[in-house]
Amino acid sequence: MPASLQLQRAAATGATTTRTGHKQSQTTVNTWGVPLAWDTSVLDYVSCHHKRSPGPNQCCSVVVQTINAPVPTVWSVVRRFDNPQAYKHFVKSCHVIDGDGNVGSLREVHVVSGLPAASSTERLEILDDEQHVLSFSVVGGVHRLNNYRSVTTLHASPNGNGTVVVESYVVDVPTGNTEEETCSFVDTIVRCNLQSLAQIAGKKARNNQISITS
Repeated sequence: MPASLQLQRAAATGATTTRTGHKQSQTTVNTWGVPLAWDTSVLDYVSCHHKRSPGPNQCCSVVVQTINAPVPTVWSVVRRFDNPQAYKHFVKSCHVIDGDGNVGSLREVHVVSGLPAASSTERLEILDDEQHVLSFSVVGGVHRLNNYRSVTTLHASPNGNGTVVVESYVVDVPTGNTEEETCSFVDTIVRCNLQSLAQIAGKKARNNQISITS
């Protein structure tokens, strides 16, 4: 992970996290963005997706993961709105209930037992195959993460040998919980997902390389 990312808090190996919140007592809304020091190589069109203006009683955060695989390989996994369980191990099943997998499609996700949720209805908001941007929002289901919206972008790593995945989100703070508790919970889920993605995409890249050289 490049030291120049300057994120506020280090998380598990290979991933970093930063977060902010907006308490109801505040009278101004601060726009928050991911402090990527290598923004010169990232189009403004992409980096703008990670600027957040959390509303009252909301919090937002970002997890950054480096992956030892080229962007096209990682994107081939991430872009599958119909198959999040390919790398999200907390997802038990997923079915597209409306649409054909393009923007506006709805999916119904069921999660594994042990989480404070049972199901989630999610709408695909952005699917940009050219700039490698995917965004979805939670619009229903049985869970506590109201008004959740996530944006994931992929970027070639500064050394050109891999991929940097940036996933940010904004979500309501549930009644009875603090901003810190909410972000800690969601960060853990996102971080686990991206670490799983790193393993799967890395293995896929190695297999592709073997096929090319054999």
